[in-house]
Amino acid sequence: QLHLFESGGGLVQAVGSLRLSCAASGRTFATYTVAWFRQAPGKEREFVAAISGRGSREYYADFLKGRFNISRDNTKNMAYLRMTNLQPEDTAVYYCGVQLGSDTFGSWGQGTQVTVSS
Repeated sequence: QLHLFESGGGLVQAVGSLRLSCAASGRTFATYTVAWFRQAPGKEREFVAAISGRGSREYYADFLKGRFNISRDNTKNMAYLRMTNLQPEDTAVYYCGVQLGSDTFGSWGQGTQVTVSS
């Protein structure tokens, strides 16, 4: 079973940048599409970005407008989310997960808090 652990969150001022990391255990990491989701207080968890197993395809939520970039390094069992031009509305707990079915993601980590001050 795959286990994921997110890190890299923190407090940043508006228009600043952060890079989140997702560390995976398990030898099958490269076979999974990895995604980042986020959940703000009082809101449902929402999709942010995803990357295919070999990294050849990337998918982004429309609201990002090119501010975030997802990547992965299968040799290290790592995935990343580079976030730029952060805004207060990006404040949320960010989770990484893997695609388990056509519309299902799981194996969530504990999340990492991102707080953007204005």
